[in-house]
Amino acid sequence: MKAGLRCGFHDICNSSVEIPACPLTQPSENTWVAPLLARDITMSFPKLAPSDLRAAAARLPRVPLAHLPTPLEELPRFAARLGGGVRVFVKRDDCTGLLLGGNKARHNEFLLGDAVNQGCDLVVWGAGVQSNNCRQTAAGCARLGLECRLYLSKGHYSLEAQGNLLLDYLVGAKVEFTDAAIGPELDALLATKAAEFRAAGRKPYAWHRPRVIPLAAVSYALCIAEIVEQLTSRGLKPDALYVSSSGATGAGVALGKAVLGLECPARLICPMHWPWHIPTALARDANDAAERLGLSHRLTATDVDADEAFVAPGYGIPSPAGQEALHLLATTEAILLDPVYSAKAMAGLMADVRAGRYAPGAVLVFIHTGGVPAVFADPVGALSGRSSA
Repeated sequence: MKAGLRCGFHDICNSSVEIPACPLTQPSENTWVAPLLARDITMSFPKLAPSDLRAAAARLPRVPLAHLPTPLEELPRFAARLGGGVRVFVKRDDCTGLLLGGNKARHNEFLLGDAVNQGCDLVVWGAGVQSNNCRQTAAGCARLGLECRLYLSKGHYSLEAQGNLLLDYLVGAKVEFTDAAIGPELDALLATKAAEFRAAGRKPYAWHRPRVIPLAAVSYALCIAEIVEQLTSRGLKPDALYVSSSGATGAGVALGKAVLGLECPARLICPMHWPWHIPTALARDANDAAERLGLSHRLTATDVDADEAFVAPGYGIPSPAGQEALHLLATTEAILLDPVYSAKAMAGLMADVRAGRYAPGAVLVFIHTGGVPAVFADPVGALSGRSSA
C-alpha cells in the first residue's frame, strides 16, 4: 500500500495541515430540527455484518500488536452485589497484551501501521506522566524498532519511576517532562518537536489529532464487531454498552454501534473535560473514520452519548464512586480497574443500574480499557475507600 491514506488527510510525516470539520457535526442554531435530522440520517444507512466491517478495515495499513479477540466474560457475583437483576459482561481489553494490556494496543495497530507504511523512523507522542496511551505506544515502538520520544505533562503527578512511567523507561522510550497542559497546549508542543526532528532530517510520526483520532477509532468499531459476535454466539443482544472515553475509543464505539445497527445506548463515560463540545468532536471523528473505511454512515452530535458527570473531582483524580466500583469488581471478580478511567466508567454503569435505568435481565457490556499499571503508581490512593468489612 502506498504511503498516505484516503479522504484528503495529509502525510503526517510532512504536514500539520488541519482537516476541516464535517458540516454535519456542527451545532444547529435550530435546536428542534437537529434531533429529527439525526434520526433521518442514521436510519438511511445500511446495517453491516461484522465481517463487512472487517473487510472495510482491511484497506488500511495495520501491524499485529494486540491479542485479539479479547474475551467477553460475564460477572455474576458483581451483578448480584450491584442488584437490579441485570446481567453484566466485561470485554477484557485489559488483556490485549502489549505491555500489560489496554485499549491503546488496538489503536496502535492502525497508528503504528500508518507510521511504518509511511517510512517514519520516530514517534513523537505525549500525555500525562501516568499515561496508558504513552506506555502502550512506547511498547509498540519497541516491538517495531521505532524510536519513541515521549513528552509527559507533569500535572499533579509524582515523577518517580512507578506505574506506567516505569514501563516507559523499561521499553526504551526517551522521556521529557513538560508543564504544558494536556490538550491544545501539549498538542502544540508535540507539533513543534516533530517539526524540529523533521528539520534535522528525521521522519517523525507525531500526535496530530485530526489524523490519529479517526484512525484509532477504526479499531474500536472493530471491537464492537467482536462483541456482537460473542454475544450472538450466546443468543444475546446488548441492552447497553459502557466505556471510559472522550476520544478515539468512544468515537469508534459510536461508529461501530451505528454501522452494525445496534439499537442500544453506547454510554461514553468521559474521564476528562475538553475545551470543545465532546459529542460534536466525536461525531466528526467517527465520520472521518467512516470515510477512511469507505463507508457512507454518518453520525451527528445527537448520536453520541458522552457523559461528563463522572469526571469530578477532576481528571486523573480518583472519585469515591470510582473507588467503590474498583473495590467491588476486585473483590467479587478479581478484575482490577484503572482508578481514574475505567473505575469512573464502571461507577457510571453502577449509577445507571441503581437509578432503575434497565429492566431485570438487561445485558450490559462494559468495555475494560485497561490501565492497571496506574494502580501501582499510587497504592495508597488505590486502597482508599476500601471496606474493611
